Amino acid sequence: MVPEAARLDHDPDLDAPDPIAPEHKPLSPEIFDTDMTFEQLGLTEPIKRAIRAMGFRHPTRIQAQLVPVALAGKDVLGQAKTGTGKTAAFGLPLLNMCRPGEAFQALILGPTRELAVQIHNDLANFGRYTGLNAVTVYGGKPIRQQAARLAKNPEIIVGTPGRVLDMIERGHLRLDNIRFAVLDEVDRMFDIGFRDDIRKILKMCPAERQTMFVSATISKEIEDLARRHMRDPEKIVTSSGSLTVSLVDQHYLSVQPWDKKRLLAHLLTHEEPALTVVFCRLKRSCDELVVYLARKNIEAHAIHGDLPQSKRNAVMEQLKSGKLEVLIASDLASRGIDVEGISHVINYDLPEDPDIYVHRIGRTARAGNRGVAWSLVTPEQGELLTQIEHLINTEIPKLDYPDFEPGPVPDGFRQQREQDAQLKQMRSQKFNRYATPAPPPAAAAKTQVQAVDQQRMAEKFPGGIVPTQLPAKRMFGKVRTSRSAKLDAAPPPPPPAPESAPPAT
Repeated sequence: MVPEAARLDHDPDLDAPDPIAPEHKPLSPEIFDTDMTFEQLGLTEPIKRAIRAMGFRHPTRIQAQLVPVALAGKDVLGQAKTGTGKTAAFGLPLLNMCRPGEAFQALILGPTRELAVQIHNDLANFGRYTGLNAVTVYGGKPIRQQAARLAKNPEIIVGTPGRVLDMIERGHLRLDNIRFAVLDEVDRMFDIGFRDDIRKILKMCPAERQTMFVSATISKEIEDLARRHMRDPEKIVTSSGSLTVSLVDQHYLSVQPWDKKRLLAHLLTHEEPALTVVFCRLKRSCDELVVYLARKNIEAHAIHGDLPQSKRNAVMEQLKSGKLEVLIASDLASRGIDVEGISHVINYDLPEDPDIYVHRIGRTARAGNRGVAWSLVTPEQGELLTQIEHLINTEIPKLDYPDFEPGPVPDGFRQQREQDAQLKQMRSQKFNRYATPAPPPAAAAKTQVQAVDQQRMAEKFPGGIVPTQLPAKRMFGKVRTSRSAKLDAAPPPPPPAPESAPPAT
């Protein structure tokens, strides 16, 4: 066990046990660069000593390519598959270049609290012999506790954008000395929810900093946004061919929307996976699934942004200790789930963004291990499944379960489906300003009601003129009030006295 004093700002809530040296097994050439060792990357001896203690010899491909470029002082935009060691790819050169005793010189931002904790733990393991200190700042924890750690002037700050801005406004953190700025999961960091915060933070950092952005997926729009905050960055892409790890066995299961819960319970009870992460699009769906699975005697826990931090920490602790078999997670909360032994990933809700699919299934098949990914696809999501296949450059085969019996169609579901189809068709139609628009169903119904009313009026006035509107002029009477009644009852005023004639002259 490494002495506590040798660790990076030891925190019992965040620190992870010392990693065990991996067992000897063949390394996947798609992930690891077996022609190179960590000894050849130009790292300092304290860092190489920690790597040897952890049992690692060969770097992954993203590590082998990104570390030398970062050590040369260049800005880097790195893209690599999920589970290939991107944290070490930027963490190793960062630890190598930081100067002990210089406060607030490196800032690492992640979209979730769990990812910030994971990054801190990795830095603690790799930098245990460097004498550097790192502090995590994220929401859900007491500000006073984190402010006390910042008062010790650590060299490295790891946090989420919202809490980092909060600490800056309170005067506990300054960014005028930042030499290194890192954004992990940059595709989520430049999402609409974080974009303004990221711009504010990077604008506070010195322009002469070194910037590193990494992610599993980087779209053209995200790359353009990232380059605005970098100086002639070198782009490194190791996701050749399929973006997903080849060791993931991917399948989709066709299912009706009302049968999804039953099919999920069927998979969990018949397949008996070792450790499963189920992804939902809505936080409400996560909680509903936990309740439903509990009725089926399947223990599951949810993790999403609305849970208090203490609950999220407890769920993660159960997951890492092997006491939890099924985790129901939202997409954002899943960033930072880096746990050994996740055998299955189930997409209960197919993501609208195909890039999210890549991040989801990357929770399994990490560091050369095999994994399974299942997706529950409704008939309306065929086009979305095709978009995912185009992105990952792989056809996802269909998986059938003959012993699963679909349930009956719920009452009112056909009517709801027809309304959704009409709405979708209206949205897909192109607008033509010169075309005569067809009356909407509500307007047509109103016209029919008016016709019935006119027919009834014609029956009331046989052979006569049927009134269609109010007359042009109407007689209006005055409303009698108490004041007007008093005025009417009062005696009339006396007539004025006649004026006297002027005297004759």
